[in-house]
Amino acid sequence: TLLGSAAAFAPAPVNQKTSALKVSYNPEFNGEDFDPMGFSKMHEIKGAFPNMFPHPQFLEEAEIKHGRMSMLAWTGVWTTEGLGWHFPGAPVADDWATALPVWAREDPGGFGLILAFIMIAEGEGVSHAGDNFRGMSKKIPGDMGFDWMGMTQKLSDEKVEYYKTVEKKNGRAAMIAMASLFAMKSIPGSVPFMDIVGGH
Repeated sequence: TLLGSAAAFAPAPVNQKTSALKVSYNPEFNGEDFDPMGFSKMHEIKGAFPNMFPHPQFLEEAEIKHGRMSMLAWTGVWTTEGLGWHFPGAPVADDWATALPVWAREDPGGFGLILAFIMIAEGEGVSHAGDNFRGMSKKIPGDMGFDWMGMTQKLSDEKVEYYKTVEKKNGRAAMIAMASLFAMKSIPGSVPFMDIVGGH
């Protein structure tokens, strides 16, 4: 029937009860979260289409991942452009901004392997832990289970939380740094500090 066909496209009911881990934030600004735009509360908007806005679990995981990528990217730019270090035999570009297509063109095999590794890591990050977009994940945001040296087991809970905060802050700084580098390349003069220090 028409009613039955329409019901097939109706949004699934959202289960409010979950045993997912609680998301933790930095104990700053007098112990309150700094979220003036209310992004972490958007998933609670009444009347919005179910699952339209991400749960804080997803937002925290995304922030940590992008922070780690930005820290690696900044380190890569600094070592290749600043120190002139390169892996032996690896393709070398004239400019860091064009290094990715040069690498993909001159070493497609190595480029493909790295992409495959990223896809596997991304899949493993969410496949067994549950859907963090809806707040159903059982995984601590940012924890990839890659602690083969057991370093976190040697630390107290306070120290673990301290280093998590340090990682987030450094990741945020790295994201700002990489954004400034791309702005410098795209819009000349947009980052005066880089002009002063002779960035290119």
